[in-house]
Amino acid sequence: MTTRLVLHPLTPAEAAYVAEGSPGPDALWAPDYPNDGDRAGARHFLERCADTGNPHPFGAYEIRLREDGHAIGGVGFHGVPDDQGQVTIGYGLIPAMRGKGYASEALRALLELARAEGVASVKGDADLDNVASQHVMAAAGMRFIGEDDRLRYFRIDWPAGSGAAREGGATATDGATVSTPSPQVSARRPS
Repeated sequence: MTTRLVLHPLTPAEAAYVAEGSPGPDALWAPDYPNDGDRAGARHFLERCADTGNPHPFGAYEIRLREDGHAIGGVGFHGVPDDQGQVTIGYGLIPAMRGKGYASEALRALLELARAEGVASVKGDADLDNVASQHVMAAAGMRFIGEDDRLRYFRIDWPAGSGAAREGGATATDGATVSTPSPQVSARRPS
């Protein structure tokens, strides 16, 4: 949970509803949620669950407004950390919720979770012309590390074993925490 948001880890059953674009029995979805990126992320998550089991807590989360519980987008990991402790993230919001700082707030919370879980490095990318997404990653504490003919790449690193939960020290994501994770979804590139 953050000041304005709840990051709700999606279960495989919830992910199936998102992938279909039809709300489940208890879903509260803002208009235009889920978008194409949310549906693609849910499908990717379901494929990972089928192949290797639920990657908990390294899946995806539905971004919900704290004030009314409506889902407005998603944020999550593209998989479990690799053998160097690196993960890749993705996020997106429905158009009506962009430009309000929600994506940066959600990403900071996800980065805090990654650090608390002992992740050494988090990577993300955005299309060259997606300046808003590039600003989101920079605002969340990620640094620009390079680009190619399509994408700009960002990254944040922590020393091994520097999980915020173990250190209790200040981080780039102070004040942002995630609700207790359970199964989840995501796999879209930053938008």
